[in-house]
Amino acid sequence: MPRTLAAVVEAPGAAFALQEIQLDEPHPNEVLVRMVAAGLCHTDLTVQAGHLPFALPGVLGHEGAGVVERVGSDVTRVRPGDHVVLSFTSCGRCSHCRAGHPAYCATWIPANIFNDGVRTDGTHPLSRAGQPIGGRFFGQSSFSAHALADERSVVRVDDDMPLELLAPLGCGIQTGAGTVLNVLKPSPGSSLAILGVGAVGLAALMAAALSPLGTVVAVDRVESRLALAKELGATHTVNGATDDVSAVLPEITGEAGLDYAIDTTANMTVLRSAIDALGTLGTCAVVGAAPMGTELRVDVTDILAGKKIVGVTEGDADPETLIPLLTGLYRQGRLPLDKLVRQYSIADINTAAADVHHGETIKPVLLFDHA
Repeated sequence: MPRTLAAVVEAPGAAFALQEIQLDEPHPNEVLVRMVAAGLCHTDLTVQAGHLPFALPGVLGHEGAGVVERVGSDVTRVRPGDHVVLSFTSCGRCSHCRAGHPAYCATWIPANIFNDGVRTDGTHPLSRAGQPIGGRFFGQSSFSAHALADERSVVRVDDDMPLELLAPLGCGIQTGAGTVLNVLKPSPGSSLAILGVGAVGLAALMAAALSPLGTVVAVDRVESRLALAKELGATHTVNGATDDVSAVLPEITGEAGLDYAIDTTANMTVLRSAIDALGTLGTCAVVGAAPMGTELRVDVTDILAGKKIVGVTEGDADPETLIPLLTGLYRQGRLPLDKLVRQYSIADINTAAADVHHGETIKPVLLFDHA
């Protein structure tokens, strides 16, 4: 069994701890990847805190990027030496996958999160000191110097692209950008408000800047993020800490209401304000993941005006299609990922997590060169 170094979470609420683990041999549909970088996402921190169930002790991480070292006997997407970005996994066979919507795969939840850290055949991809630990998080568990990834999680990228910037494409960036490009598809001259401009919200804003929108409003409580949003193309910014969002949004649209809104906050008060601010036939995309069991109260009479509330997973992306598109936009200078990313050594993963909690970093990316 190959040995490697990984950031292990021992139990809900425990810090990440760098430990030596063992990887199983790649199964026929798996790829062994030497990790170069991995983005740290709120979903990782939600599981670490115990708000989403996962097999702990275990290895998280679902925004990986690295170089293929070995491939299973049935793998055809990539070969050793290829540079890859890792994303979520899917079955590839259900009706949603066949229709180009793998983010809504019939097996998505058990395949990516609630899988007890094991493969579908019940075998364990990871162990520590001879005892199995949770792995296969989003088909990759990429907080590890080497990762076993499902072939469906792997997307090849050009060898000259900076993997330390591309890593977040696997989840956060494709979620934000995909929500605009794949789901909302804004019409010319329309209006959009993005509530919460962290990594996902700013990715949505970058995509909005490429769309024919007339008004793009960024809403957040952190002034530095609002300043960056303005730099990236927001026509208006609203500070939720000092402004009455419910009053300001109608003013910006001349009381017509928003055509589109994206909520990344998972705060039900904020989400309700986004829905209330919609105009006739307006659409609110719900992107932020609240704790399980969270309920939203809406005025049914209000939504009879043709308002739509749509839940979005992973930007409704087919990673093999969207990630190459996004890397191309980055190469053209139209997706400035470097403005979102702050790099940390994998040894400093707990510092990176703390910086996210304190709002000091938008998108931490962990580097494995010192692992």
